[in-house]
Amino acid sequence: MAASEHPYHRSLAPMMSVFAALAGLELAVVHFLLALWDWRVALAVTLVSLAGVVWLVRAIRSFRRLPVLVDGERLVLRAGHIAGVEVPVAHVSAIRTSWEGAEIKRRDALNLGLIAYPNVLVELDEPVIRRRRAIRAVAHRFDDPAAFIAALEAARVAA
Repeated sequence: MAASEHPYHRSLAPMMSVFAALAGLELAVVHFLLALWDWRVALAVTLVSLAGVVWLVRAIRSFRRLPVLVDGERLVLRAGHIAGVEVPVAHVSAIRTSWEGAEIKRRDALNLGLIAYPNVLVELDEPVIRRRRAIRAVAHRFDDPAAFIAALEAARVAA
């Protein structure tokens, strides 16, 4: 089975871009206020804040480059270079499009929708360990959730 790519950049990038713009605005205001007090502190804070804004812009750009993959026996869920997890397709127990809000806030749920509300929840029958944390569900915001669900269902049937 050939790998299928499932984009999410059209769903996540606009909100993350607004967040980056607000961070840039905050950077300018804080720099101005700190410069009135001490230019050395203003310079240090500005450099650190600017590095954060650059990192955020690079993360937003990585959304298009790093789509979610359904590749035969594995499912690679990611949100650019910010976060991601690889899951065996055989461990997927359910794919849902509706749930209670508290389900995606659980400790064992990974929300890759970032600041957008997810439209797909992938539940796992066996946890995947990610940074000393057992993940039993992964939520994500896809541009075309129906295409992702169809590809994942086809991979589950083939596996």
